Amino acid sequence: MNEIERKFIADKTKMPVPSSSVDIRQGYVALDENGSEVRLREKGGMYYLTVKSGGDLERMESEIQISEEEFEKLWIFTEGRRVEKIRYKIPLEGGLVCELDIFSGALKGLVTAEVEFKDLSTAESFVPPVWFGEEVTRDSRYKNKNLAVKGL
Repeated sequence: MNEIERKFIADKTKMPVPSSSVDIRQGYVALDENGSEVRLREKGGMYYLTVKSGGDLERMESEIQISEEEFEKLWIFTEGRRVEKIRYKIPLEGGLVCELDIFSGALKGLVTAEVEFKDLSTAESFVPPVWFGEEVTRDSRYKNKNLAVKGL
């Protein structure tokens, strides 16, 4: 499955007040020089193993649900490559949804806004709300895997 998304540094002074949230912890089991990754994620009591290709705006992604026991066995392999955040979903015009991530731990203070699109033309024509701030879609420093390994 292709994933097409754009990512921004949210302006905390202008963003709407989010409502319902989910806690997320994720860690990286393997990171390849070409940008591919194998990630574990706990999200709202559900557990996932995800493989993503390298890339910026468009990437291949495959995700499978795993048990809590499988997650915990693999979690030790993510030591030193983890992020924790609270995710809010905010509806946008045109049926789009913003995933607003408020990071904690070593990344406390970072707030990102991501929007996933059904196709490239919709992604390219998207006009972000003013509170989205600077776009970092193609800035590798803001990929979660790099934040997990290198911090800000």
